[in-house]
Amino acid sequence: MGNAEAPKQNSVKLIGDEFGKRLYNERISRKLSISSLAQKANVTKGYVSRLEHGKAKPSKQMIERIAKILKIKPSPLYVLAGYLPIDIKNILYSFPEEAPNVLRETFDTYVAGNSTTGYEHKKSQASLKTTKPIIISKKEHLYEIFNTDCFAWLDKRASNSIHAVVTDPPYGIKEYTHKEKKKLRSGRGGVWRIPPSFDGCLRSPLPRFTVLSNDDKLKLENFFTKWAIKVFKVLVPGGHVLIATNPLFSHIVYSSIIKAGFEKRGEIIRLVQTLRGGDRPKNAHNEFEDVTVIPRSCWEPWGLFRKPCEGRVQDNLRKWKTGGLRRISKDQPFSDVIKSSPTRSIEREIASHPSLKPQALMRQLVRASLPLGEGIVLDPFMGGGSTIAAACALNYKSIGIESDLEFYKIAVKAIPRLAAIVPNGNGNGSDIWGSIKIIEGQEPLFEQS
Repeated sequence: MGNAEAPKQNSVKLIGDEFGKRLYNERISRKLSISSLAQKANVTKGYVSRLEHGKAKPSKQMIERIAKILKIKPSPLYVLAGYLPIDIKNILYSFPEEAPNVLRETFDTYVAGNSTTGYEHKKSQASLKTTKPIIISKKEHLYEIFNTDCFAWLDKRASNSIHAVVTDPPYGIKEYTHKEKKKLRSGRGGVWRIPPSFDGCLRSPLPRFTVLSNDDKLKLENFFTKWAIKVFKVLVPGGHVLIATNPLFSHIVYSSIIKAGFEKRGEIIRLVQTLRGGDRPKNAHNEFEDVTVIPRSCWEPWGLFRKPCEGRVQDNLRKWKTGGLRRISKDQPFSDVIKSSPTRSIEREIASHPSLKPQALMRQLVRASLPLGEGIVLDPFMGGGSTIAAACALNYKSIGIESDLEFYKIAVKAIPRLAAIVPNGNGNGSDIWGSIKIIEGQEPLFEQS
């Protein structure tokens, strides 16, 4: 009986030691004495000393209190104190063989001495201003990402060299102009609606598409018509485009893509409830309390288009590896309705992009886009990198383009971390997660080429 208990005791002590080392390093780096930290945390000096020597395990409330004092995120301290995040628990349950490596990587990420600001890229931030790709420093070279304009990149790209496009573009063009992005980042709103906090939770900003004028809509049509023509050139015959849009103007985006020569193959409906819509008349909500200006949004349309095949679908599949969508299994086809929760907070912490889509959704869409699991997936409006991370998790090759430097910087750090997340499988494709490749080592594998 005594022998059976020994490994557990050693494990607890190891976790305590690493938590103590991290706490000590953080305290020293801020030139705090044990007395001053104890006073701020409203505990005794002896308790802080026991924490640093691995002789006491802090409660979650104490971790939050210490993290607030040290001005760091509590997540690393949770891990080092032995509180496993829900994602790691899911890995233990769903991936018993891979779990030891994932746990080791997770634990090593947060040990004492690592940067308190998260995963830091090896190169300086100045190097990010180039348009050279960031690639995995392994033989697979799974993906490339570029900080450049997608129109210019598409012009230079060889014809028939991309096998699928999965993207969430700037819906109304206007919201991602320099002027509106500046307002967004300063918290002033503009075209962006900054929702109030609710129950202590901060809500993500949403663009107000109802403010678009007829001129804005004409610009939107011209934008997507020119874009679709360029995409048509680089896609191989039978290649699909999956593009997120909005019920208010999906018709504009869709007609523009059809003008370029694409076949409309359907629409993927993402069932998700957001804060969009459902509002009463502005500045008259008390007078018209029973009136809603626009329905509360409970779904999101993704347009599905295909470049015409060369001959029969079977011929196109043999030659170009495209022409259809990958089935979920032999018995279950990919369907056009996907139940999807809003993007989880853990993903938003990794990639603070206002339009970040969840991995649980993106991996289903990206997986379906390559019918034989072969080829290159392109996201010309990469944003925070969710599409590229999904492709990486599925072991698909991909290319991401992002013109905004700040969003590009987010994607550089976020992609390997998003790719390592095990999403909660639900709805269409809930049984495909067993094929997900956990990215080993994460950010240290990436270097500027």
